[in-house]
Amino acid sequence: MSLLGPRVSVLMGIYNCSPTLEEAIDSIRKQTFTDWELVLCDDGSTDGTLAKAKALANNEARIRVIQNSQNLGLAKTLDHCASVARGEYFARMDGDDRCSPERFAKLVGALDTHPEVAVVSSWMSSFDEDGIWGLVRTKEHPEPRDFVRGSPICHAPCMMRRDAFEAVGGYGGERWLIRAEDYHLWFKFYAKGYRALNLQEPLYSMRDDRNAQARRTLQSRINEAIVRWRGFKMLGLSWLYRLWAIRPLIIWVTPSFLYNWLRRRRQAS
Repeated sequence: MSLLGPRVSVLMGIYNCSPTLEEAIDSIRKQTFTDWELVLCDDGSTDGTLAKAKALANNEARIRVIQNSQNLGLAKTLDHCASVARGEYFARMDGDDRCSPERFAKLVGALDTHPEVAVVSSWMSSFDEDGIWGLVRTKEHPEPRDFVRGSPICHAPCMMRRDAFEAVGGYGGERWLIRAEDYHLWFKFYAKGYRALNLQEPLYSMRDDRNAQARRTLQSRINEAIVRWRGFKMLGLSWLYRLWAIRPLIIWVTPSFLYNWLRRRRQAS
């Protein structure tokens, strides 16, 4: 760690994740790259998550715990983490996931050797109580047109340059960002001229059941449609592409059994 602070600040918003929090933090403690701090922000948990976080922080000087005065949602929670973080790079982590011990070392190495890149991420596996069941693969060098199909950058595995994050104003607090805050952040990055790099290997595992449709509300689909419409305009994409902003609403009306079958098939292929 330098005199100014660690190279990497891990931003973790936590909400009612007490049973899985220790496992997530252990995967950070096991990183081969050790110059990090972890900023945990509790977003109004009611299940003992805050107490668990404080207990874990007592045994690790690199962990800090803060909390919101009320439940604010992920975007504002992560911005709160960033406001007190000291690192040169911001990494993400969720309180119910886990990652490879080499994750930070590889992401830092990529940012150090690619000054033209503002955010580095990786492929991401999906797992549940039965084990790993899927893999999200992303293009190595995403281009603006890649945003049309969906977010071309996995959020949870990512690491960003702090100065780029601050230059675009962080996540933001608009209500229509809920469950689409990461997609919007990448639109802002690309609109400002920043670019991303996706390492072509899975370094992160997301706890995710197979029944994704049941966890996506109509409001979250509307929010994504708003983010897509605004984002396509920010990137200067043609009207033909902008019309495809309605894709989340098309997904909403897709029967659950069909949507989940297609999702499993895509991730397993």
